[in-house]
Amino acid sequence: MSEQEHSTGSEGRPELPIERGFPIERVNEIAAKESRAKQHYRPLYTMHKWWARRPGCLFRAISLYSLLDENTTTDDVEVYEPGENQTLGANGLTTNQLIQAIAETSVDEPEALWEFYPKDVRINDKKILDPFMGGGTSLIEASRFGAETIGYDLNPVAWFVTKKELEAGRTDPEELQAAFNRVKADVAEEIKQYYRTPCPNANHDHEDGHEADVMYNFWVKELDCASCDHTVPLFKDYRVAKGRYENDDKYNVLCPDCGAITLVDDWQEESECNECAHEWVPKEGNVSRGGYYNCPECGQKKSITDGIADQSGYDLRLYAVEYYCEDCDNQGKQKSDYKGYKQASVADKRLFEDAKQEWETRTDLHDYVPDEEIPAGHMTSERNPVFDHGYEAWTDFYNPRQLLNLSKLLKSIQSITDKNAREYLLLAFSECLRCNTMMVGYQASASKIADIWRTNSYDPPTSPAENNLWGTRYGMITFRKSWDMVLSGVKYANSPTERYVSGGETRETDKFAQSTGENSVAHQGDMRNIDTENEYDMVLTDPPYYDNIIYSEVSDYFYVWQKILLKDEYECFQHEKTPRAESIVTNPYLDKTAEDFEHEMGQALEVINRALKDDGTLAFTYHHSDEESWGELLESLCNTGFEVTATYPINSDLHKFIGGEAVSFDIVIVARPADEQTPTSWRRLRIDILNRLETLRESLEDRELTQGDIGVVAMGACFAEYSKHHDEVRRDGEIMTAKEAVAEIYDIIAEGALGEDDIFLDLLRSRDPGYDDLNKLLRRSDVSEEELREKALFRMDGGDFHLGDWSDAERQAYVVEKVDAGAGESTPLERAHFLRYRYEEDKSTSEYRAEWEDDDLRELCEGLAEASGDDTYLKMLGVDVDMSEFQSE
Repeated sequence: MSEQEHSTGSEGRPELPIERGFPIERVNEIAAKESRAKQHYRPLYTMHKWWARRPGCLFRAISLYSLLDENTTTDDVEVYEPGENQTLGANGLTTNQLIQAIAETSVDEPEALWEFYPKDVRINDKKILDPFMGGGTSLIEASRFGAETIGYDLNPVAWFVTKKELEAGRTDPEELQAAFNRVKADVAEEIKQYYRTPCPNANHDHEDGHEADVMYNFWVKELDCASCDHTVPLFKDYRVAKGRYENDDKYNVLCPDCGAITLVDDWQEESECNECAHEWVPKEGNVSRGGYYNCPECGQKKSITDGIADQSGYDLRLYAVEYYCEDCDNQGKQKSDYKGYKQASVADKRLFEDAKQEWETRTDLHDYVPDEEIPAGHMTSERNPVFDHGYEAWTDFYNPRQLLNLSKLLKSIQSITDKNAREYLLLAFSECLRCNTMMVGYQASASKIADIWRTNSYDPPTSPAENNLWGTRYGMITFRKSWDMVLSGVKYANSPTERYVSGGETRETDKFAQSTGENSVAHQGDMRNIDTENEYDMVLTDPPYYDNIIYSEVSDYFYVWQKILLKDEYECFQHEKTPRAESIVTNPYLDKTAEDFEHEMGQALEVINRALKDDGTLAFTYHHSDEESWGELLESLCNTGFEVTATYPINSDLHKFIGGEAVSFDIVIVARPADEQTPTSWRRLRIDILNRLETLRESLEDRELTQGDIGVVAMGACFAEYSKHHDEVRRDGEIMTAKEAVAEIYDIIAEGALGEDDIFLDLLRSRDPGYDDLNKLLRRSDVSEEELREKALFRMDGGDFHLGDWSDAERQAYVVEKVDAGAGESTPLERAHFLRYRYEEDKSTSEYRAEWEDDDLRELCEGLAEASGDDTYLKMLGVDVDMSEFQSE
C-alpha cells in the first residue's frame, strides 16, 4: 500500500475516498459556473434568499466521496443512468467499477471516482445530519444519494425555506400553478393599475394615447438647507442609468434645472441638457462622503442624519420612471422606444397619491403588514443605524403604494385553502421583498434595481427605487418573477439534472428518476439540544463563522412578513423576532465575544461528536482568513474529540499561501472521532509532518493546482499528523497548544525544507540507516552532502554507512574543536553533542549550559531523547522526566 493509500484514520476504521483524495479542480470548475448561474444549475436554491449558500455541486461531491468507504460492497450501492428509462450500469459504469474506483482514489488519482458524479448513485443505509442547515443545500444533495437526511436550524426563516425545499420533490407543479392563477385573477390587475404611465411615444391628445408599464419609479430624499432653507435633493450624482441599445456608449442623467432625463456622452464631464440647455457636471451631486449633504445654493454642509433629526424626517420626490410599453413592442418599434426612462409626469404623481389615499382608507388591509417596531440590534443600531435615518417601524421601509399592494397580495395568498400551495406562494412573496422596498436604490452602471442585501446590511439609500410589485415583461425580483423561480425549483426537485464539464464543454444529464428531499426532515431549534448518540454516519454542514453577518437580525426582514400567515401554524413564528442570544455568532450589541463563540462552538462540536457513530465522519466548509483562526479551529476540533483527516480548498486561486499577504480561503475540512492521542515530541512530529508533506507534494505537483490550493491540502495533512497527538506534544518541557502547533506548521509549509537537525534525527530514529536514506533526505533539504561530511555527521567505510553521533570519534573531535576553538557560532546539534561528550566524560557542563540555555537546545535534546530512546540527553540538562511522555509507540 502506497503512502497515499495508507489510512490516516484510527485503527480498523474504514477509510473514505475523500481522505485519500478529492477532485478539487473538477469541483471548482463546476462551482465557478454554478455560482454565476444558480437558476440554471440548481433552481431549487433560488426559490428564496439565504445567505452564504455553498454551491450544490460542492456538497454533491463531498457526499459522493464521503458516503462510500473501503468496506462498501456491491450490495450497498446501485448505479443508474439518469433518464426515464434508466438502466443499471449503462456506458460501462457498473457497481463493480464503482467499488474499484473507491479503491483507486488517491491524492494523485482523485478523479477515479469522478466518473460517477453525473450518475444516479444510490447508497443504502446512510443517515446524515446537518445541525446548521441554513438554506438546506447539504440535506438535499445528500438525499439525492438515497441517504436519510435530518437538519436543524435555530432561525425560523431558514427552517421554513429549507422545509419548502425538501417538500418540493413531492409537490405537484400543476397544483401550484393553479393556486397562482387564482391569486392572479384576484389581485393582479388591482396591483398593476398602480404601475402605469403615459407612454412617451403616444399622442395623448388623441385616441391613440396609451399607457406603458412602469418597471421602476425613481425617488429622491430631500432635506432643507440648515442655513438658507433651500430644498436639497440628496443625489450622490445625477446618473439615472447607462444608455442602452444604440445609445450604449452614453448615460441617461437627470437635469437638475428642468428635471428632464437626457442623454450625455460622459456623465463625469460638463454636459448640456437636451431640453433646456442647462450646463452642469452630472458627477457632482449634493451628497458627499461620510454621510453629508451640501446645499448647492449657499454651500452649507451638514450631516444627513442630523438633518433628518432636526427636521423630524425627510421628504420624498418622484422624479423619473423606467417604462416598458407592450403596445409599442407589438408595433415593432425600436427597443429604445418601447423600453426606456422618462421624467415623472403629473399623471405619475397623481397615481401615487391615489394609491396613498386607498391605503389610508383601506383599514382592512393593515393587518397584512408588519407594523411593529424594528428591534434594536447590531445590524440596525450599530453597523448602520436605521433609527438615525428616520426608520422606526418595519412599515417605514415601504411607501404607501407598496404597503397597499403588498397587503392586497398577502391577503389573497391567505385565501388559498391548500396549505402547501399557500406556503409556496408565501415563499415567492417573501423573496420578492428583496427588491420591493424603499430600502433599495437603482444601480445606474448596471441599469437594474438593487437588492436590499447587496451589502448584507440595512443600508438606507438617499435615492430609493420603487419596483413594480406584480411585474411586467422586464424587471428584477417582481412577484411574477419570484413565482417563476419557485415553480422552476419545484419542477427541478421533481426531476433533478446534473451539469458537469466534459471535454471542456458543460453538459447536462437527463432527468434523474429520484426526486430530491426524499426521506428528509428539517427541525427548527438549537442544535445543542440534539440528544441522539452514535446515530449518524456523517455530519455534513456549513457551520457559523464567528464574525459572519448576524443572520438572526437580517432575516427579521423576511420573518415579520412571513409570520403574518405562519404564526397560527408554527410556534416558532409566534415571537416578535428571530432568536438572538442563542445564535452561535459574535454579536457586539449583546456583548457576545469571540470567546463566547469559541465556547459555544465547542458545545456544538461535543454534540456532533456524540451524535456521530464511532466510525462516522464530520465534513464541513469553513471560511479561513489567518493563522489565528486555523489555530482556534484545530483546537476546538481536537478538544472535542476529533482528529482532522483532510482539508481541501474551494475556488482558492491564490499565488501565495503564506508570505505576509492577506489570505482568505473557503475550505472543506474532514474530521473523524479520535482515539486516545499518543505522546510525542515536537521534533519527531515535525519530521513526520515534513515526510508527509514531501510525499504529498510529489503527488500534487502534476495536478492543475495553484500554490494556494496546495497550501490548503498541505495544511490538512499537517493537521492530520498533529491531531493524533493533541495535548501530548512536548517541546521544551511544555505541552504545545494547537495554536502554537499551527504557527509552527505555517513556517514548515512556507519553508518546506529539512534542516541539518531534521536529517540527523530522522537517521537516528531509523536505527540502521543507509546512504540511500541520507540521499532521500538531502533531496528535500538545503543542506549538502559535503557539509555533513565536513561536520563528521556521517562517513562511509567501504560500502558501510556510519552516522556521526556524539560517541563517534570523528564527530566528537569535530565538535570539541569547534566549541573550544570558538571557530564560528555552534549549532544546537553541535552543542548537544558537545554537552553529551562532557557529560559522559564526567566533565563539568554548567558553564556551557549557562551560556547556551535556550529553547532551541532543549527542544533538540527532547528530539534526540525521543529518537534514540536515551534519556541521557535530558538528564545532562538537569531535566528529570519519564521517557514515556515522549514515546508515541
